[in-house]
Amino acid sequence: MTETAPPTGEQYHLRLTSGGHTVTAIVTEVAAGLRALEVDGSAVAETFAEHETPPSAAGITLVPWPNRVDGGSWTLDGTPQQLDITEVAKGNASHGLLRYTAYRAIEVEEHAVTQAASVFPQHGFPFRLDTTVRHELVEDGLVVTHTITGRGPGRAPFAVGSHPFLRVGAHDPATLTVTLDAATRFETNVRSIPVGTAPVDGTVFDLRNSPLVGDLDIDAGYRDIAQDDDGRRRTRLTAPDGSSTTMWQDESFPYVQVFTPRNFPRDGVKGLAIAAEPMTAPANALASGEGLRWLDEGETWMGSWGVTYSGPTA
Repeated sequence: MTETAPPTGEQYHLRLTSGGHTVTAIVTEVAAGLRALEVDGSAVAETFAEHETPPSAAGITLVPWPNRVDGGSWTLDGTPQQLDITEVAKGNASHGLLRYTAYRAIEVEEHAVTQAASVFPQHGFPFRLDTTVRHELVEDGLVVTHTITGRGPGRAPFAVGSHPFLRVGAHDPATLTVTLDAATRFETNVRSIPVGTAPVDGTVFDLRNSPLVGDLDIDAGYRDIAQDDDGRRRTRLTAPDGSSTTMWQDESFPYVQVFTPRNFPRDGVKGLAIAAEPMTAPANALASGEGLRWLDEGETWMGSWGVTYSGPTA
């Protein structure tokens, strides 16, 4: 009997033992996705079965734009461009062009894997970009490094994102607090397209005072995020016992999307989950230009984000 191949392709099982800690991860060939991440046996990211596709885009890489493009339409040097519509329900182009692409492994180590894939010229995006994604385990979690290289013709626009859903071990997501020092959110229409910005003060979108995840029902993009002394921006989940999972973003990723769906499938039951999605640009960046970067032919950009875990406090 022929064994059914995983819908996410090759599964790269990574492992690192360092500083008294053991970190493991599963990275997929399709979308260079993160299918599992654990530190000392504690889940740091939501997982899904090998025979499943990523629920709610869990763990996938988003290139050459994260989130959505309004109606798939944008303008390049005065010429209208029309991307294929991939979010039919809302009429948008969603999550870039490599969501279902098989990346090729260019370096595989016990604790890391580097994969590459190219965006080729197509409907609404007349450019080639060569990309890599490196998932590397470290003592307290994971570092993800992206590179994008312009291959022409001309200057190519791009933005990058990722879609991790986070956990703090076996704790119920509803019991976690979430902390994000962001002053501004994007207001959106019914099709999840930004129509403006607003301060978060006094609203349910203010995550600076560490609300309970169970009290949130949001899908919000944030900007004006405070940077720590090391230049990184952080979104932190904390459990009642003091254990925590933190998603950090380097200076290349000034935006984050926080999403708290109630229908995330976990062990056959749908329930609450939380995604903290690092982004170099907000939704609709191809059309609005906000956060959008441009690469000359042969020019390369690099940026990183990561996830760390800290155990219970004494």
